[in-house]
Amino acid sequence: MKTPSYVGLDISKSCIDLHQLPQERSARFEYGREGLSKLVAFCKKRKPALIVLEATGGYETQVAAELCVAVVNPRQVRDFARALGKLAKTDAIDAAVLARFAQDIRLEARKLPEPEEQALKASVARRRQLVEMLVAEKNRLSRATLQSVIDSHESTISFIQSKIDDLDRQMQSTIQNSPLWSAKDELLKSVPGIGDKTACALLAQLPELGKLNRRQIVSLVGVAPMNRDSGLMRGKRSITGGGKAVRNALYMATTAARRFNPAITAFFLRLRAAGKSYKVALVACMRKLLTILNAMVKNQNTFNQCIAASLDF
Repeated sequence: MKTPSYVGLDISKSCIDLHQLPQERSARFEYGREGLSKLVAFCKKRKPALIVLEATGGYETQVAAELCVAVVNPRQVRDFARALGKLAKTDAIDAAVLARFAQDIRLEARKLPEPEEQALKASVARRRQLVEMLVAEKNRLSRATLQSVIDSHESTISFIQSKIDDLDRQMQSTIQNSPLWSAKDELLKSVPGIGDKTACALLAQLPELGKLNRRQIVSLVGVAPMNRDSGLMRGKRSITGGGKAVRNALYMATTAARRFNPAITAFFLRLRAAGKSYKVALVACMRKLLTILNAMVKNQNTFNQCIAASLDF
């Protein structure tokens, strides 16, 4: 029986370093059309059991489009390298660590999302960047005194706002033209506190919604309280990990739901009455809202107090 092999790929702007275990085979390919073709041919010929690479801010997309890979968090891999005593860091060493990570952890390889899903996700990320630019420009405007500078800021603000409006129209059109997304969008927006922007962010950045159980979904998003205990010491619980973008969208939705969603309002007031701090109560409401949304999508039910009370969340 053939021994399964594991491949680690370290991707940079100029090249792709490959390491294969247990053969201890290394190779380097140029980052480009020709180099990518050679990499794909190399991997298809040897048929590794798993290929692992790090999320590198976009450079991994072309490789993931051609091969079935597992994309991992760079911090997780770096911690793994330290545990192995690998303190030095080069492209070749990183590729070898990724191959060892693939061999020991045995992750599930996944195909790249469909082009429509990638496009929606990219649009949501771009909108977030534009909003950050808009806030920064408005802050600069508030401190400007010279009229020519004020005019420049106002012109830039108007331009950025127009780009945000264009993206909003584009994303809504994309969602409405997809039967699956439009149905989910309707469900999500039936919840008081969930608007167009939050629904769009959840559709693009949390495709697992409705596919996992409540414990898995809160852990994935990063709103599950983690223990910090050792011996007799009982540390303060805190949330960690997960996707920051999804968590930010959920935070804004919960802030609105705390005022306008009867189920979340009652839950928040009950926690505050029990002595919980504002922040702890709000995070608990985020978790509650997420589990409600997850149960709604899973059961294909719109929100109302009677249905929400009967769902398993």
